[in-house]
Amino acid sequence: MTIADAPSHPATSQEPDARHEDREDALLALARAVRDTGYRFTTVTPATHARVNARPENALARSLRDVLGWSRPFRDGLIPAELTDLMERAGVLDRSAGPDGSLLKAGIRLSSLDDTLFLHAAYPPLAADSVFFGPDTMRFAEAVLAHLEERARAGHPAPRRAADIGCGSGAAGILVAKRLPEAEVVLVDINPAALRAARINARLAGVDNVRPVHSDMLSNVEGSFDLIVSNPPFMVDSGGRAYRHGGGPLGAGLSLRVVEAATERLAPGGSLVLFTGSAIVEGHDGFREEASAICARAGLEVSYREFDPDEYGEELDDPGYAAAERIALVVLTATRPTGPR
Repeated sequence: MTIADAPSHPATSQEPDARHEDREDALLALARAVRDTGYRFTTVTPATHARVNARPENALARSLRDVLGWSRPFRDGLIPAELTDLMERAGVLDRSAGPDGSLLKAGIRLSSLDDTLFLHAAYPPLAADSVFFGPDTMRFAEAVLAHLEERARAGHPAPRRAADIGCGSGAAGILVAKRLPEAEVVLVDINPAALRAARINARLAGVDNVRPVHSDMLSNVEGSFDLIVSNPPFMVDSGGRAYRHGGGPLGAGLSLRVVEAATERLAPGGSLVLFTGSAIVEGHDGFREEASAICARAGLEVSYREFDPDEYGEELDDPGYAAAERIALVVLTATRPTGPR
């Protein structure tokens, strides 16, 4: 039972639509009740999560953080009944977990970022439409907020319209909306489960200037943007999971599509902040070369840096990375000049 178990879109009959809304309200009430306990949790990578949960003493949850952060099975009565009731009402409580089916397990997680809680998929995020949140989410948000601060220091006007492409949990777009309450922030994703989580997370954060839209890139959104941000999937993933698989050369396909979309939609003075990964082959960064060429053809000014030169080393064992020597996390910032093109 996960975020994705609720209907993807409002149903045609009144009853299923009401049930859909009730589940979202229950998830929001659950997140607010957990927040009121002072709960905080920093989500780690799946590899670290697996190692920590594999310790014998961590087989069973002993606290609320274990239940909603570490996704460990728990015995009925460990956490307040109000919380288990809200999980059940939201359709995210498995009452047949554990080796003998006698334990409970939550189908969602709650993670901390910027003094805000974000709802996302439980561990392990194996479903194709899992809503992912992890260390890269935090790095991405850091890059976006640093860009906003740099823009303000340079005396540029605050963005009035922003888009988060492939928003996932909505974290980056929601943090932009918190800092720019006068701006319209559009959260776009092709994954209905992600849009549902982003919608709940926006309500949880108390921002009302965000608009989730089901869209492939910006195809279902009109107009230009002063800020486009994106942390698209960039891995080679044999399972084809939406939150991981980037497609194209060494997982760079979606990232290059984001760059193409930005060249068509950035307003004068507007910027794209793209946080992604690039597989380096014999010292050559193919993504940087292709993305820079796209921006040059569109007359965009580009800055590019390696945020971390070596991440996800375990992925290099995948045959899809047979030619790669490392995977770098990178930040590409592309800006449309304000003068004539």
